Amino acid sequence: MSLTPSSATNQPLDVLVVGAGISGLTIAHELAIAKKYRVLVAEAQDRLGGAITSAKNDEGYQWEEGPNSFQPAPELLRLAVQVGLKDELVLADGKLPRFVFLNGKLNALPMSPPTAIASKILTWGGKIRLALGAIGFARPAMAGEESVDQFFSRLLGKQAVERLVAPFISGVYAGDPKRLSAKAAFSKIFRLEDSYNGLLAGAILSAKERKAQKLNDPNLPKVKAGELGSFRQGIKMLPEAIATKLREQGTAVKQQWTLISLEKQGEIYISKFDTPIGEETVRSRSVVLSTPAYVTAKLLQDYLPAASQALNEIFYPTVACVVMAYPKSEFAYDMKGFGNLIPRTQGVRTLGTIWSSSLFAGRAPEGWQLLLNFIGGTLDPALAKLSEPEIIAAVHQDLKKTILRPDTKAEPKAIAVHVWDKAIPQYEIGHLDRLATVEKELQKSQGLYVSANFIGGVALGDCIKRSLQEATKIEAFLK
Repeated sequence: MSLTPSSATNQPLDVLVVGAGISGLTIAHELAIAKKYRVLVAEAQDRLGGAITSAKNDEGYQWEEGPNSFQPAPELLRLAVQVGLKDELVLADGKLPRFVFLNGKLNALPMSPPTAIASKILTWGGKIRLALGAIGFARPAMAGEESVDQFFSRLLGKQAVERLVAPFISGVYAGDPKRLSAKAAFSKIFRLEDSYNGLLAGAILSAKERKAQKLNDPNLPKVKAGELGSFRQGIKMLPEAIATKLREQGTAVKQQWTLISLEKQGEIYISKFDTPIGEETVRSRSVVLSTPAYVTAKLLQDYLPAASQALNEIFYPTVACVVMAYPKSEFAYDMKGFGNLIPRTQGVRTLGTIWSSSLFAGRAPEGWQLLLNFIGGTLDPALAKLSEPEIIAAVHQDLKKTILRPDTKAEPKAIAVHVWDKAIPQYEIGHLDRLATVEKELQKSQGLYVSANFIGGVALGDCIKRSLQEATKIEAFLK
């Protein structure tokens, strides 16, 4: 057994961060760079970024296999600037339409009241029901925890749920609206109805409150409403830039370090790792577990069994990201847009398609369209049994139904298939109770923290915001 330098000198580290996804790296950056604490980051994989997976090939294609873009929230932009990526930010036009595939064709999601009236996504009855619910004419909440399906059906009507809400859930969570918790999965919208007695009034009043509290930071890139972001060489630039900054400032970021045991001796945590050079022991005043729920559950199984059991109950479905390209001449539409989502009632297996090369320049060779397709999820567990060729064939057939010319003879250029066996944590009914159990158990072991995308939102900006809040808690403990 060998010891890290801090152990060898009997001086424990201030913070050990386990997991080098965006959550763990954000915490490490805030505590090591901004606050000058002694930090070590340990990652089990041989790469950084967790679910962030950017790639490119010699043919001129560049793509994402995990998160494909982000909302440029202030916390995310500030972090990008701090690690030197201000000039690498790329933004997609916020005016590009989004589409829902319905009744055999694409329908643009309304971007304004006039287009909402003209839209054919909802019938007139559905539009009136949605409008009445939005201004506060809705049934009171039922007793107990509402599912996403129950919450939005009560507020906006069944048709809006089927044609608008459910496709969105497929795109974000690949989940089942009947199983997801409204309060956990859509906390911001839930608070609008709960606090302001109406979604429209809540949106207006909360927007005014945010505007009053907003401080303009001249160092941040200017972003227009509706724009989505990435970086020139893909989203992976962010975790890689954070790690580079940490290493330049003397913070170790270890890869292929797998945590095999965790215990506490007095006020110090003793963590043992399996590494390429043998077993390593790290002594630290605090530990942050920034790992998926099922990994964190295994690590806490003996140490905090009740927390482990709660974390084991968080479900992750299998989802495949299928990256494909076609000549632009093979499409039935002009392909100017963000992409399309597909309600589960339309007889199409694919959950949705991002029109990647329509969003960001340089993602495909001239004359070609790059598509990121997502298939699987909670409602399609059988996907896990398909081979890669079968997945490619299924997506190709779906694209012929949705956006390709029906008479196309083009074969798909399959660039990548990434099957995420455990893709996105599902914020299902009881999720907040499970997290409350974990938090209560963590209080039994001061200095132990959990921060990952199964807490507080799965989006990149949500992960960064939550991790900064967690860093503040850790700093308070260290002081």
